[in-house]
Amino acid sequence: MSGKEVAIGIDLGTTNSCVSIMEGKKPKVIENAEGVRVTPSIVAFTANGEVLVGDSAKRQAIPNPKNTFFATKRLIGRTFDDPTVKKDQELVPYNIVRANNGDAWVEANGNKYSPSQIGAHILQKMKAAAERYLGKPVNKAVITVPAYFNDAQRQATKDAGQIAGLEVLRIVNEPTAAALAYGFDKAGGSKNVVVYDLGGGTFDVSVLNLEDGVVEVKATNGDTFLGGEDFDMRLLNYLVDEFKKVMVLI
Repeated sequence: MSGKEVAIGIDLGTTNSCVSIMEGKKPKVIENAEGVRVTPSIVAFTANGEVLVGDSAKRQAIPNPKNTFFATKRLIGRTFDDPTVKKDQELVPYNIVRANNGDAWVEANGNKYSPSQIGAHILQKMKAAAERYLGKPVNKAVITVPAYFNDAQRQATKDAGQIAGLEVLRIVNEPTAAALAYGFDKAGGSKNVVVYDLGGGTFDVSVLNLEDGVVEVKATNGDTFLGGEDFDMRLLNYLVDEFKKVMVLI
């Protein structure tokens, strides 16, 4: 790689995260230490004080559910009294607590952490993967967020980057990044594009207007509890109910 300073692009997802760079005019999604391009957005704190991120955190989630944090993107930049936080409390095994400033934080082994701090551990793993691939330090990044994120959520995401040791050059809307990736901005003229983003934790839809290389989000909506994990949970609950019916008959 050249000696020129590199900025990385990070998708900090609800369920999974990934990091990429531009190699010439083509994006390259970088493999993590386990050799895969997608890292579970999971952070765990063990009894001996170790912090696990990604697949290693996921593998020990069953015996350590109270101290294994996933889907904290649903909490980032939200107050403890936010309806989304209340709904999340019914779904996750870990403790969501009220911080001194009224925000929603999480608790592990008696210690409280902001969602930005949890996100920072994931971003640090993305940063390390990029540095391993490039063979040099990486200090600058662009991070994507849902188009519907408000100012508090965007700032909290930026805070996570700064905690991770990254200068966050820009917070980019996820559907805008998708449109750029598909090259819609280079097609010429003016056009409207609909981007559907069905992820592990959310389902978002955005209408974009592209004109002269400029991408503008015209409208956006979504459901933060309508992703692949939610589908899995519905199937699990259905199977559990069917199993209970069978057991009653035996």
